[in-house]
Amino acid sequence: MILVWLILIPLIGGLLAWAFGRDGKNSSRWISLIAVGLGFILSIILWVRNAGRVMTFSTDRPVAWLEEINFPWIPRFGIQFHLAMDGLSLLLIVLTFFLGILSVLTSWNEIQERVGFFHFNLLWVLSGIVGVFLAVDLFLFYFAWELMLIPMTFLIAIWGHERRIYAAIKFFIFTHIGGLLMLIAILALYLIHGRASGNYTFEYSDLLGTPMGPETARWIMLGFFAAFAVKLPMFPFHTWLPDAHTEAPTAGSVILAGLLLKTGAYGLLRFIFPLFPEAAREAAPYVMILGAVGIIYGAFLAFSQTDLKRLVAYTSVSHLGFVLLGVFGWNTLGIQGAVMEMLAHGISTGALFILVGQIQERIHTRELDRMGGLWSTMPRWAGVGFLFTMAAIGLPGLGNFIAEVLVLLGTYRVSVSLTVAAAIGILVGTFYGMRLVQKVFYGPNRNGWTLPDLGTREILILVPLILTIVWLGLYPQPVFETFQTAMEGLQRAAGPTAVALGRG
Repeated sequence: MILVWLILIPLIGGLLAWAFGRDGKNSSRWISLIAVGLGFILSIILWVRNAGRVMTFSTDRPVAWLEEINFPWIPRFGIQFHLAMDGLSLLLIVLTFFLGILSVLTSWNEIQERVGFFHFNLLWVLSGIVGVFLAVDLFLFYFAWELMLIPMTFLIAIWGHERRIYAAIKFFIFTHIGGLLMLIAILALYLIHGRASGNYTFEYSDLLGTPMGPETARWIMLGFFAAFAVKLPMFPFHTWLPDAHTEAPTAGSVILAGLLLKTGAYGLLRFIFPLFPEAAREAAPYVMILGAVGIIYGAFLAFSQTDLKRLVAYTSVSHLGFVLLGVFGWNTLGIQGAVMEMLAHGISTGALFILVGQIQERIHTRELDRMGGLWSTMPRWAGVGFLFTMAAIGLPGLGNFIAEVLVLLGTYRVSVSLTVAAAIGILVGTFYGMRLVQKVFYGPNRNGWTLPDLGTREILILVPLILTIVWLGLYPQPVFETFQTAMEGLQRAAGPTAVALGRG
């Protein structure tokens, strides 16, 4: 039942935070902090319990789970309440609760209106995200996928900034349309498998290897891919992201960048190649080209921004292009790099959004031209900001560097041209990083800012992020060991689908 509790604790915590929010703002804050803290403790227990555990595969067992619970939900339609966890799910669940704790803490002073309802939505988003990472019944997966949508829309629309309604509606439309296309694809796969086998089921392991024609596989794969590409987001389906990030409250931006985007990457790994190996192999060259375009395009747009939060938002488009390259290269190095990029990006970009929220609380603007010289008045804040800016542009010794090197090595085995394009994207990334450093931390303090530096609560938020990004950069082996069996299972389920674009 521990997997069930990972979903239930945020759900129950959200309801309690809303209910007790009427008695005082701090009640809902403490309830939320305790709820996500319990979830984090449970996820760490699972990690320790399964550390070094080796799973076995067989012909009848194409996937292997570290933890699993399965019982009938709506048996008439072949719907099971089936939750399962492998190393990939485990890493992302730990990340979810880790960033969840920091999201509650960073909202402590920022959110002053409708505090109980805010924490209700925050915790229900986290519950939906955990459900996505655990559900292996496709109907249950879609249910959790949609559960993330409404609370996040409320977080943007109610507690966001000036253009919050526009950003919330745009976010809702993009992600909901993608979700509907995935639902159509799930139902089509369900019916095709049922007609072929007589077993109408949404069970992931049963649907692996469903016989279907090449054209049918392409269309159904596109339904899944649309939902994941929008959520990732992949160029050119990224246009909702800068508005949503810019207008969301700080916690909303942290969850969007650190977690919601990772559900799209998770979907690509879990479903696209294992369920549709041949169709995915055919689509891989085009998707990888779009990934490389996104790396360069996102970096150039980040460089051109005048709003600090929007600058950070566009870096996500660039970084997640590496995830596309790693996944659709579909070799060991590329997949390892994609997973490491998911984790490192969640930490580094989440930290940058927290830092942007902290400076906005103090000077009430995000305009780069109104900043400058902040190192002299806020040395601790500027030092941390410098560290995570260097992480974002791939400084050796930090997690993003390991991720991007692995992706480049994996991509090189598939296409030299795309490897060069991605490397150019990294080079452009140094330009926006240096521009951010120059505009915000150095230069003259034209506005004469005299600002309080980081307080105790803010330091407590940032220190775990610093330690984690350094740990990922210097000793990533525990992550690779945790993910190793899951990667073998994904590759085994996909079969011999090595992508060969040629070296050119």
